[in-house]
Amino acid sequence: QVQLVESGGGLVQAGGSLRLSCAASGRTFSNYAMGWFRQAPGKEREFVAAISRSGGTTSYADSVKGRFTISRVNANNTVSLQMNALKPEDTAAYYCAAVRSAFYHIVSRNYDYWGQGTQVTVSS
Repeated sequence: QVQLVESGGGLVQAGGSLRLSCAASGRTFSNYAMGWFRQAPGKEREFVAAISRSGGTTSYADSVKGRFTISRVNANNTVSLQMNALKPEDTAAYYCAAVRSAFYHIVSRNYDYWGQGTQVTVSS
């Protein structure tokens, strides 16, 4: 079992930045690839970013490429999402997720564990 707890969400103006963090516990963090997903009201959950278990490879949704950066520190059992140049359409609940895999995954159903989510609201 892996427990995931997100933090860092909040209200920010368009063009601003936020840094989300996800703290993992329960199993060996470095055995898990990690991902960030988001869900806006009335919409399906969508992929945002993912990172391999080593941190060596990453993937981003086209909508956030060049603005968001995913990173991890295995020694600290944390994965982060740096979000810059935020837009109102980035408003959503953001979730981190873990899958026991060497490689990143972009499909939500592949993930085994999920956090409770943190809300990001971007005002125009």
